[in-house]
Amino acid sequence: MFVRLDNRALIKIAGKDSESFLQSQLSNDVNKLDNSSIQLSAYCQHQGKILTLFWLLRCEDGFFLSFPLDLIETIINRLKMFILMSDVKIENASDKYLQIGLINENRADAYELNNQLSLMLVDSKSAEKFTFASQQYWDKACIDNLIPEINSLTTEKFVPQMLNLDIDEIGVSFTKGCYPGQEVVARLHYLGKAKRRLFVFTSVSEIKVGDDLFCPSSKSARTCGSVVFQVKFEADYFCLATLEVAHKDDQIYLNNEQGPTLTRINYE
Repeated sequence: MFVRLDNRALIKIAGKDSESFLQSQLSNDVNKLDNSSIQLSAYCQHQGKILTLFWLLRCEDGFFLSFPLDLIETIINRLKMFILMSDVKIENASDKYLQIGLINENRADAYELNNQLSLMLVDSKSAEKFTFASQQYWDKACIDNLIPEINSLTTEKFVPQMLNLDIDEIGVSFTKGCYPGQEVVARLHYLGKAKRRLFVFTSVSEIKVGDDLFCPSSKSARTCGSVVFQVKFEADYFCLATLEVAHKDDQIYLNNEQGPTLTRINYE
């Protein structure tokens, strides 16, 4: 199955210092990225909150960063702040390439996200070669695979642990060295324990990104979680949401106790 990902930006980072530059900015170990895989990597501010979540791809003369389109200007401007004297060039390549998400397709020219999902970059003229499915199929597959998204509604709201990026170091390396927010993220890893984690929920009622999760049994002064990513698929709504781990098996409502019921989907 092929899906046009028109909601994603693409920037290219080139220059002889491009790898060391990204290594100093992103949460994952860029040096370990090969030429055929996608590396998830958080771009954090100094307090450890995620500005966006990159899909990082290595190309012949640099790297591509794929992320939600509504953050394009913010992210480019911030990256440029840290170039200083480095030999690094940043290019908005969103209009040069069509990003195509592949679900259960085996293509040698695709970058693998996991064993089910991959990504192709093609020129716009090649679009006619493909028959595309609706975006909802890709979004649902990402939710099923616990692959979150950070856009303009959720930027600077979550630390990597809340999105499970530290589990098996899928999106965070704890040995690579410094990057913005590294001290906060590492401190939580070594000295604490994440109180909130990412889970999958479903509901027959509408779910919106940014909606709160409410649990009557929680003693938290705040709500006990937040919707990160959602899709309506067929008749139901599905989402990725953070939730206090202590209440993952409790009754959860959307926004308040009178709100719709959320049902957690347990993939364990």
